[in-house]
Amino acid sequence: MKKTVLTLTLAASVLALGACSSDSAKSEVIATSKIGDITQNDLYEEMKNSIGNQAFQLLVIEKVLESKYDVTDKEVDAQLALDKKQFGENFEAIIAQQGYTEESYKQYLYLNILQEKALIEGIEVKEEDIKAEYENIKDEINARHVLVADAATALVVKKELESGKDFAEVAKEYSTEPAAQSSGGELGWFGKGAMVAEFQDAAFALEKNVISEPVESEHGFHIIEVTDKRTIEESYEDKKAELEKKLKLAKADTSTLLPKVAKMMKDAKIDIKDEDLKTSLDEFLTAADTDTKKDKDKDKDKEESK
Repeated sequence: MKKTVLTLTLAASVLALGACSSDSAKSEVIATSKIGDITQNDLYEEMKNSIGNQAFQLLVIEKVLESKYDVTDKEVDAQLALDKKQFGENFEAIIAQQGYTEESYKQYLYLNILQEKALIEGIEVKEEDIKAEYENIKDEINARHVLVADAATALVVKKELESGKDFAEVAKEYSTEPAAQSSGGELGWFGKGAMVAEFQDAAFALEKNVISEPVESEHGFHIIEVTDKRTIEESYEDKKAELEKKLKLAKADTSTLLPKVAKMMKDAKIDIKDEDLKTSLDEFLTAADTDTKKDKDKDKDKEESK
């Protein structure tokens, strides 16, 4: 699940901080005990001290992006369905490992789609490229793998799998991929272009239920098994919007996202009243200043070259 959220690993549920902002809610008792009550403000202060800066950043990113871009429930549900399709029965375990429930994961997707819209704004792709991508992805495979550091270990893994040992258990024992502890090496359904070239070529060349020879890629050595193959049912028109977005994201320069969001924050003239959060946006506002300086330097260079 490659995502573009600027504030990296942080469960979207921390956006609940925003729910603690009203004066009437601050004194609301959320737990009682013989040793004292806990109010909503107690929870707010504790959350602010531990994850306040990141949570506040998320809230501001969301708000400034919402001022320019729209994301519908349909778009979030479509991305959720794609992720569920990719990871199959392992979906819940994989998102749980990252700290999400399905509802908080949908909030994460919502924020991610907002950022993707900012990232790909102005990028164009040709119709012929979208059609070519459709031809590339219409054949899919369902595969699993064990990733190890060296060829010798890969051969040991291959031998154990061919002897009939459970694939998931072997993956959990040997794989260097952290996700294997919950996924058992399952990769779900994917088409061409989703994996590194060496892995893709080997996987698509395999017959079903055959254990591969060690396949070396930039990540290490893979032992692969393809468990099923299919041709997708969706037509070109059904897949066009998804593929167009995918190609635009591939062309996008991700380094432009932070300065873009930072400029939007600066233009919004955000006045932080809470002293504890005063510096929460400094890295973003600094990025906006740096980007502005770069633009001025470019303009100056152009003038001097005339």
